Amino acid sequence: MELFDVYPLYDVTPEKAKGCYVYDDKGKKYLDLYGGHGVISIGHTHKDYVAALTEQVQKMGFYSNSIKNPLQEAFAKKLGLVSECEDYNLFLCNSGAEANENALKMASFETGKRKVIAFEKAFHGRTSAAVAATDNKKINAPLNSQHEVVFLPLNDAELLEKELAKNDVAAVIIEGIQGVGGLDEGSKQFFQTLEGLCKQYGVILILDEIQSGYGRSGRFFSFQHHGIHPDIISIAKGMGNGFPIGGILISNTVKASYGLLGTTFGGNHLACAAGLSVLNVIEKEKLMENVNSVSEHFLQRINEIEEIKAIKGKGLMLGVSFDFPVSEIRKSLIFEEGIFTGGSADPNLLRILPPLSVTKQEIDSFIDALKKVLSKVTHIENRI
Repeated sequence: MELFDVYPLYDVTPEKAKGCYVYDDKGKKYLDLYGGHGVISIGHTHKDYVAALTEQVQKMGFYSNSIKNPLQEAFAKKLGLVSECEDYNLFLCNSGAEANENALKMASFETGKRKVIAFEKAFHGRTSAAVAATDNKKINAPLNSQHEVVFLPLNDAELLEKELAKNDVAAVIIEGIQGVGGLDEGSKQFFQTLEGLCKQYGVILILDEIQSGYGRSGRFFSFQHHGIHPDIISIAKGMGNGFPIGGILISNTVKASYGLLGTTFGGNHLACAAGLSVLNVIEKEKLMENVNSVSEHFLQRINEIEEIKAIKGKGLMLGVSFDFPVSEIRKSLIFEEGIFTGGSADPNLLRILPPLSVTKQEIDSFIDALKKVLSKVTHIENRI
């Protein structure tokens, strides 16, 4: 049997990793400024994380949600404290797509309606309702067209209110900062208007913080930069530092009932051990403070590069925009300089999503390497 060929692959085979570095099967060292789509939050194989998972798997790896699991309660309490979202309730699942699927379902249960408003260039996952709310026809099968979704441009409050005024909308789902779409985001004013309009029309506001959450923006959640209070918050990626875990934070104004939501693997013992470890490290090592400090340093250094047209994002969720495609830059960074970066739906955007523990010195290494690669690319273009 062979693998179903759906991923274009770089010819790199990681074998081990530590902190912000990955080592391949030939012993080559790479600076990881992409973190596997922003999943690695506290650094690869952090000693506290490894110890927590090792200790838990030696006790019990899994049992179903039909029994008490004190780790879930401990995780929920810690998440509330660290995120400053104690007035929410937590439902645990396995992934970001599953988190958004449950968020959209909860909104429909709560309102009795089915229409969803999402935004242009949004990405919310690949399960049925989540992918229908994703603005990419290539990954939407005919089966997904049963979901009623309207896509609006970001920051257009007039169009938003016009759609909400039809009184047939269950939810508005929006990323705190767009990830796959290319690091665009709503303005503070737009987010605040959005919150007010959702309350006015009785619509559930879902903040997709799957990539932009967990400290990546410099606040625990990126919506906290705007002073709003969404009804549901979806989380995943950075939660488990690589262990599969996701969840939704549901406002305590929404009432639970037995059987309303469910999952086999969500909130299992190993996942909760991983999640608790991540929160403890974020708190103990003051990683959100590091995010803000390193981000400020990044923005100072990146301005040295004249080819860059714009910087998007916040904290350590950043996009470096050029007026030409970055595919060759990414290849050169990987194979010549030993640095992982990311792409997006915008071919001209280089995406930076390092572990939150990345240092200023490691950012300096990237800036120096990028200068070298750009000088080479520019030289070739001038010759052509």
